[in-house]
Amino acid sequence: MDISVKGALVQNGMQAASYPPRSIHSMAWMAWIAAIVVIATLTRNPFYLGLIIAIAAFVRWRWTTQLALPPVALLSPFRFSLLVIASAALFNMAMVHIGSNVLFVLPSWIPLLGGAWTLEALVYGALNGVALVSLFLGFSVLNHATSVRSLLRLIPRAFYPAAVVTSIAVSFIPTTLQQIEQIREAQAVRGHRLRGVRSWLPLTIPLLEGGMERALQLAEAMTARGFASHAPVQKRWSQWLVLTGFVGVVVGWLLQIIWRQQGIGMALLVLGTLLVLTGLWRAGRRHPHTVYRTERWRLHDWLVVLGAGAAVMAYLLPWFERETLFYYPYPTLSWPLFDWRIGLATLGLLAPALS
Repeated sequence: MDISVKGALVQNGMQAASYPPRSIHSMAWMAWIAAIVVIATLTRNPFYLGLIIAIAAFVRWRWTTQLALPPVALLSPFRFSLLVIASAALFNMAMVHIGSNVLFVLPSWIPLLGGAWTLEALVYGALNGVALVSLFLGFSVLNHATSVRSLLRLIPRAFYPAAVVTSIAVSFIPTTLQQIEQIREAQAVRGHRLRGVRSWLPLTIPLLEGGMERALQLAEAMTARGFASHAPVQKRWSQWLVLTGFVGVVVGWLLQIIWRQQGIGMALLVLGTLLVLTGLWRAGRRHPHTVYRTERWRLHDWLVVLGAGAAVMAYLLPWFERETLFYYPYPTLSWPLFDWRIGLATLGLLAPALS
């Protein structure tokens, strides 16, 4: 990272955290979170989603214990999970009036909400919320276990200004939660107690003021240091490589999903990925790159990548009963199926907790 940009990030309270004694390489963490994203996108089976949540929660507990991180009281994972699942379930039950198990019926003249509210819609909405919770837990683990500096290095050098902006966005939520806790403690010393919606006003105004002040300070510091003021112009053929590769990836994915052309689709996916990586590499060579502290790749990093790869392959490749992934409670609620081999392969995501 450039010294001037690093100074701006430090001024904004975003000093990169040091790595723990048994740290995992950031690329291994990215492979792990990518596996969770793929699995949570592919399946709505409650057994598989529950297994993903249990694994992510255990890994999160393991790393927060190792790093001795203080818990955040205002947005605990348990309360957030309940809120997301309940909201998704109620929203889907209110919008989708399909299913044989009718809980109650609202008059049809009510816009959108009118009709039968069914148990099947409630269950499917809750499953969508469970998938979101699994993603939240996975990214919370990534936020605890990796630093802003390591995430910044993963973004291609061709997008160096976007890398800095992304690092600021990633650190926004933890910084905001920390400020909320400080404001609440300060208001509690003054005798303020949270008893209702109106009692949150003394917390909201200082939070908005502090956020705007931090944003202005960071903008002034980066402007004074000339951030992104002399970015070199990329070669046109590198841009065309990236664009062509992206189109190839999209077309290959559509061929596999919609038209069931597995061979041609996989070939386009591989070719498009290679073109995107080549274009990014060529464009990134025009940007200076300095590494102050290099992450070392160790044996447990390979174990994390292999565990994530095994879990993803069990869900993507037709080795096991992939019909168990596509749970659909409509029109009548039924018991979901479970393939123990897919569940066993999913346990490969426990590798970060064993390192």
